Amino acid sequence: MTFSIDLSGKKGIIFGVANHRSIAWGISKILAEAGAELCFTYLNERLKKPVEKTVSEIGNPLLLECDATDENQVENVYKTVKNKYGNIDFIVHCIAFAEREDLGGNFSETNLSGFRTALETSAYSLIPVVGKSIDLFGEDGGSVITLTFDASQRVYPGYNIMGTAKAALENEVRQLAVEFGGKNIRINSISAGPLPTLAARSIPGFSEMNKAHRERSPLKRNISHDEVAKTALFLLSDMSSGITGANIPVDAGYGIIAL
Repeated sequence: MTFSIDLSGKKGIIFGVANHRSIAWGISKILAEAGAELCFTYLNERLKKPVEKTVSEIGNPLLLECDATDENQVENVYKTVKNKYGNIDFIVHCIAFAEREDLGGNFSETNLSGFRTALETSAYSLIPVVGKSIDLFGEDGGSVITLTFDASQRVYPGYNIMGTAKAALENEVRQLAVEFGGKNIRINSISAGPLPTLAARSIPGFSEMNKAHRERSPLKRNISHDEVAKTALFLLSDMSSGITGANIPVDAGYGIIAL
């Protein structure tokens, strides 16, 4: 028996597309191919053009400015989306950032400003994104996904404060899943193996990290953007209706290896 996922008539918001190399864009493309109608956000005017250029590949979707750490901006985005679409069916949260000086070097040298920046952007932002969305979902509920990484559980030299942020993010997924489960809103995370995004390439030791995953994973290879995107498609569809509060690894099995 062959199954296909059809999202025709479904609508969703994508937070975090940066450019055509971003994981968020890989997810967006497969959702659009499945028939979903998408709305995108961008952080500020300086970053609008690359996002606008990227998403133009799927037509002329709604594009809204939003700093997701600002709950007022999140509320304004949701009001606009509610007026245009009515209810939505899913949200994709792919927001993460740390200051360059806090990646690499000694973790103990992380200052308070850098800690706040990484945690507020990469972890806190999920709270208003989910918390303010309740009126956007209809009676049938919906699905939310976010992106994490294995450094939430283990030490990846150079990843530093982002590992702390990802650990916080995963805990939020579980807490929000419990809080919103009664409204049939499912919240899950995908733990993707290393992918050559522009952000990842700025992490000291990324090439060594990529090589280690390729050599030690059971599948003896790195993963692709498409594999993460297909997992996202599954989690945002009714095919995953019984899954919430979960962290799904897409890492060629690297996470099960002790070395």
